[in-house]
Amino acid sequence: MALDNVILAIIIGTLAAIVYSLRVLVLLERRISRMDENIEKMTNHISKEAARIEAEELRIENNVAKKKKK
Repeated sequence: MALDNVILAIIIGTLAAIVYSLRVLVLLERRISRMDENIEKMTNHISKEAARIEAEELRIENNVAKKKKK
């Protein structure tokens, strides 16, 4: 009878450890997902800023070229 209780306790403890590990994995996955979203937002912001800077450079180059022609 005592051996049965020990085996049952080991099985329940193992299952509890598995459930806890899965909970931790889900929390980590959510955190990584938020990090990915933030990285994506920063990347979009940087690419928009780079496009704006490139357009401004082209505008300045065109103005300089026009002034040289005159």
